[in-house]
Amino acid sequence: MSKSKQIMGLKSLKVKIEDSYVGTLALSHNGMVAFSYDKGWLARGFSISPFSLPLEEKVFVPNKTCFEGLFGVFADSLPDAWGRLLLKRILEEQGNDRDITVLDRLAMIGKSGMGALEYEPEYDKLEEQQIVDLDHLSRQCQKILNSEYTEELDVLYRMGGSSGGARPKILTQFDDKKWMIKFPSQYDSPEIGVEEWKYSLCAKNCGIIMPETKLFPSKNCGGYFGTVRFDVIPVNGTWKRIHTMTAAALLEADFRAPCLDYNQLMKLTRIITRDRKEDMENMFRRMCFNVYAHNRDDHAKNFSYQYDSDLDSWKLSPAYDLTYSNTYFGEHTTSVDGNGKNPGEKELLSVGLQGGLKKSMCMDIISEIKQKVKEDLETYLHGCN
Repeated sequence: MSKSKQIMGLKSLKVKIEDSYVGTLALSHNGMVAFSYDKGWLARGFSISPFSLPLEEKVFVPNKTCFEGLFGVFADSLPDAWGRLLLKRILEEQGNDRDITVLDRLAMIGKSGMGALEYEPEYDKLEEQQIVDLDHLSRQCQKILNSEYTEELDVLYRMGGSSGGARPKILTQFDDKKWMIKFPSQYDSPEIGVEEWKYSLCAKNCGIIMPETKLFPSKNCGGYFGTVRFDVIPVNGTWKRIHTMTAAALLEADFRAPCLDYNQLMKLTRIITRDRKEDMENMFRRMCFNVYAHNRDDHAKNFSYQYDSDLDSWKLSPAYDLTYSNTYFGEHTTSVDGNGKNPGEKELLSVGLQGGLKKSMCMDIISEIKQKVKEDLETYLHGCN
């Protein structure tokens, strides 16, 4: 990351989508980052954050601090724990480990972030690379997690420094598709890849819309979990990036703490998708799956929505990050009709009915998913429910 020494403490940034100027971010005196749309975007664009940034000619200033002074839509562009750790290690090795602004970090992401938003000026270009030795990369990730030295630090940053989530991962292209491949963290079983792959197969079997998934081979474990990215798709021989927002960003909600109930997610889905039947049903299915498959890491950043420019509307994104998980407080991060500890059929049905779904359909889905999860994931769930 040779250009990182150019960091000068940015005070403003341009925001773009597909080379179109969307607007400007500016650091205010109190540390909050204001945003204003470009006049050209106001004339022919769309609201990039429907609730927080309506398409209006004004200066918007966040009233919450949970995203380091940013609006949630821009905070979504920043990496989570893994990407932050990589950047911290790089800056420390270069002797440039002083505090940098949130705009500096967006400039480091530039055009390589998840979703469609791009930022200028761009300090450095993070590039996906062709798959090499995954076992080797996994070992280097472990070194970084253990605060050890690795010569592959720059390579890992370029391949995964812009990705979200806590687990080490890389972004690459394989078989003419854009993939995200995950490696175990220091807290994971070496077989976490196999587990997440099996969970993805079960979720598909439960009628949940998922991207294509694959278990990439390994000589050291059962394999590494990979998923095709849904924020970038092939269109007429090129790659089109899709504007994507997490529920946390849409609602300006702090995903690091329990802050949502599935009633709110159903309501959000109904409003943002204009009550699209397929999306309402799929959100209900995801809730049921998370309950019966013991996925308690169902926080507000693990649900996303995408803007469909052809329809000028939003839709629920494919599901992701579905696996067996606990939380330090022992409950679902997103409660089910007020119950995070041991929700069941009663709470699931209540959420569905409040979301406007028919009782008969809710009961059929609850029964279907409970049975399929039991059949497909019995090994992982034994003794936990």
